[in-house]
Order: sequence, then structure tokens, then C-alpha cells
Amino acid sequence: MADAVAPGWTRAAAPDGTGFIRAGSGAPVLFIHGVGMNATIWQPQIQRMADRFDLIAIDMLGHGRSPLPPQEPELADYAAQAIRLLDHLGLDKVSVVGHSMGALVAQELALLAPERIRRVVSLNAVFRRPPDLAQAVLERAAALTGHGDAAGVAQTIARWFGDPVPAELTAAAGKAAAALSEVDPEGYARTYRLFARADGDHAERLQTLAMPALFITGSEDKNSSPAMSAAMARLAPHGRCTVLAGQRHMMAAAAPDLTSRCIAEFLNEGESLEQGAAADASFDSGEFRRALGSFLTGVTIVTTIGAEGEPRGFTANSFTSVSLDPPLVLVCIAHKALGHPVFATSKSFAINILNETQKAASGIFASKAADKFASVDWRPGKTGSPVLDGSVATFDCDMERLVEAGDHSILIGRVRDFQHNTSQPLGYCRGAYITPGLSQEALAAAQPGTDVGAILENGGRILFLETPDGFLELPRGRGLGSARDGKSLNGLLAAKAIEAQLGFLFAVWDDAGNPSRTHVYYRGTFDVPASSDRGIRLIDIDAIDGLKIADPAIRSMLTRYVRECTGDAFGVYVGNEVEGEVRPLARTAALNTGDQG
Repeated sequence: MADAVAPGWTRAAAPDGTGFIRAGSGAPVLFIHGVGMNATIWQPQIQRMADRFDLIAIDMLGHGRSPLPPQEPELADYAAQAIRLLDHLGLDKVSVVGHSMGALVAQELALLAPERIRRVVSLNAVFRRPPDLAQAVLERAAALTGHGDAAGVAQTIARWFGDPVPAELTAAAGKAAAALSEVDPEGYARTYRLFARADGDHAERLQTLAMPALFITGSEDKNSSPAMSAAMARLAPHGRCTVLAGQRHMMAAAAPDLTSRCIAEFLNEGESLEQGAAADASFDSGEFRRALGSFLTGVTIVTTIGAEGEPRGFTANSFTSVSLDPPLVLVCIAHKALGHPVFATSKSFAINILNETQKAASGIFASKAADKFASVDWRPGKTGSPVLDGSVATFDCDMERLVEAGDHSILIGRVRDFQHNTSQPLGYCRGAYITPGLSQEALAAAQPGTDVGAILENGGRILFLETPDGFLELPRGRGLGSARDGKSLNGLLAAKAIEAQLGFLFAVWDDAGNPSRTHVYYRGTFDVPASSDRGIRLIDIDAIDGLKIADPAIRSMLTRYVRECTGDAFGVYVGNEVEGEVRPLARTAALNTGDQG
């Protein structure tokens, strides 16, 4: 990597031989690179942040222009080097940003000298590697000889950037490869051997980290995974995790705009960490409102990352929106739930609203199954919490507040990220799963001669249409149809400018006079029409009895509707005009909402 620096930047050395770059003006920030790199790897961040910060990029021991570390170094040796540099520059207190091995050094510095550190940012940090990753890193460390290894450079670049390297990342990968080729082999070997065994050094100490801490990684970084960053953020008293979608290990070089913005926004937040205090200008409140509207009465799976980096989750239907500004949602978990201690102490969680094909997942997450996540596909969200594939909507949240209420805890989350789509939600009502979309899809494919109508309610009033001879009838048409089909139900509603939302099936019966003809009626809601159509009548529910309705089957159906409204217990009538039965919406299904965790 070229060691030249841009005009206005200082390339110098401290009395102990430590090399560094300094540029910009403002609040001081110390950058610490990873194994095999040097201070110039931070060039993209310096270019983007020098107008607001006094930036110091250090050459780690054994790298760049700095002297070798001890034969068997510890993290404290690298932290002490940084403290000597700060003393040389006359800086009493700085924020520190570290990448990979540099993130471990940044944490060590913050733990050893908390009075010198305002904020700490750990990019792509490692933490408690799983056995397979730990073994692979230890084997690479054991293979180092202190001599150059061209093949090893190529393998490292493939891990960091992909194999093959995407065309748009060729320049960034070339700079990283040049740095690896130029690094002192002995300095690299000594540092890498420490890096291979230091991933658990802070496991018992992060809970004493005194300052605000941001742990950022990429969703595609397998060696510094989102679960690792989420676990560190969970342990740090003022920790926060951010996962950058689609990014890998060298995201500071591969996505400099995004990474620099995340760093700068965190450093600018102030002296104390207030999660999400700064409003995100890119947050769309209108889209957020529409995403919340995806929830039917529904079923969710709530997820987080446990203290050991393991995914945890439980099924719940106790979900609701709380606020649009700031964007807040809540969900409840029972004190007796196995996962209660995990969720009650978590820094973040995700709420996944299930679609109508995810009944099995709901049941598994409501059980005490040992490995619930083996049955679902998921990915880490922005906070590191698992986001389930196929969900109708997801809300990835920081923990805003934990409220104790009776035998449950209320988890109030500030939404950091959300997604939603138009798939049909899975519902849960009165002990039964319900799938409202399925029946309407089936109806849309039914014979066009099917008589389809709706009982539409708004504020305790039912919408009727008055016929020329003074009778009242419910909106109905031949088939569900579309707004362009004037003979269908949807065509009739469109023609009269009635904004209706069909809900659950209410009655199905065969015509006694014409067995080939079927009548299907739905429950639903409507927005009060703005038109002056005198044929539209809005009748109070308690005034329906005695109305001039010609069809006795419709009168009977409305009598049942009034009765079931009173008891708030609806069923579906199946039969004919003369006889039939009212069936429950669905078979009873046990949903342990928040009881198992």
C-alpha cells in the first residue's frame, strides 16, 4: 500500500517509534487498524471525517512504521502504545475506533484507561469464536513462520472481499493486498498469534466498560459475525449493535460512505448514550404506519441474541404499536417463560409478524423445543437480532424500556429498522389460528355465478343499499370480481365509492330454489362514503330488527350477526336457506404467548 499521505495530513513518528497519521480538526478520534494493515487503511474515513474531527491513525506494533511488539505480546502492550501516542500528542481524552484486531485493542484501551476515552467503536470485532472458527484461526496462526506468504495473502483477500472479488471492490482489495504484502512478517506473525487467542479476553470485563460503545459488523462477515457484535453490545452497559446489510469484513474500505456515516453519527451523539435519541432523517413515518398495519390480530415470533451469542425466540400475540414519533412498539413476555431472563436483560430484539403459512413455526417457538431456529430461515437484522425469512413485517428494535406489569414484562422497543410486504398475515383469535386470505383467494377462483355479499360495519352502523321499491339489502354481486367488473361485489362498491375492507367469512349457503347457486357473505368494515348517493343507508346495529328486508335468509343472517356482535364470538354459517350450522372459525390451537421463551 502506498505510504504517501494527502496534502494537509501529517505522517510522523512518536519518540518510541510509533508511526501515525494526523489530519483534520475538531474532537479527537484515534483509529486503530487490524492485523496486516497500517494507518493508511483509514484513508477513506479520514477523507470523509477530517472536516469535523481531529483524526489520528496509528500504526499498530509490528505494522507500518512502528517497532515490533514483544515476542509473546498481550492486548495491554498495544493499548499502552496508544496511550504513549496520546501523551505525546497532548490529548487527554479521545474517542477510539478499532477494526478487527484493532477493535480488541480499542476495547482494551477503554478498559485500562476509561478516563482517557469518550466513546469506543468496534468494527468487525471477534468475540468468543465458535469451536470451528477458533480452530481454523489457531491453525492459521500456527502455520505462520515470520516470512512472507503470497498464497496466504490471496486467501485472506478472498475471505475479506469474496472469491472472486467483485469488480466494484477491486481497488479496495488491491490496497488491502498491498498492505498485507508489505507488512513486517515477524510483526504480523506475533500480532496474529495474539489475535487468534484473544477473542475471549474481554468476556468478563465488557460489563465494566464505562463509556458508550458501538459494535458494528457486516451481515456477511462470517468470522466477525453479527451474533458476536450483538453479544458484546449486550454485555457492555452502554452498548449498541449495528449490522450493515450485505457487508463483509473490510466494510470500512468496501463501503466507506456508509461506514464513516455510522461512525460519525455515533461520535456526534454527545457525552452520554441515549439510544436512538437523534432522529433518523431517513426514517419514513408513513411507511412505518403502513408496516404496523400489517398486523392482523396476529401472531409474532420475538427474537434476540443471548449472552453466549445464541439466537433465542418465543411466540407472542401481545404486540402493539406505541408511538410513531419516536417509533415505538411493545410486546409482552411472561415471567415464567424460559427466555424471560434473556429478553429482560437484552439490549435489542426483533418482532417478526408471521404469514399464514408459518403456523408450524409459531407452534415450535411456543414450545420448549431445544433448537427452535433449526426449523426456520433467518438472518441478523440491523441490531443483530434474528429476522425470520417470509415474515409479513419485521421490526428490529433497541430496548427503549422494560416495564414490569403483573406476571409479565413489557418490552418497549425503539424501531431501528423495519420491513413489510403484501403477503397475508396469520391470525390468532379466541384460541384458534385464522387465515383470512385463503378463503378470499379461493372465492376469487370460484364460479362467477356465486352470489357474494358483505356485512360492512363502521362505528356500530351497518351499510345497506335501498332498492327502488323501498327495501334494504346488503351490498352484493356476482362473484368477488374486480373494480372494473360492474356486476361483481368489488365493482358495485367501486361504483358507489365505498372504501371497504373484507374480513372473515360469515356465512355460506346453497340456494334452495337453485342448488347450483351459492351465497357467500363476509364480515368487513368500511370508510363512511363521501358521495351523496341517496341509495346508501347507514343503520345502527340495534335498529336492524324490523327493517324492510325482502330475503328471509338475509334477515336470519343479520339476526345472528347482531347476536354474535353482542357476545363478540363469531362463527361461520354453512348450510342452505332452511337449515345448517354455525361452525367455529377454526380448530382450537394452543398458543403459549410468551410463556415458553
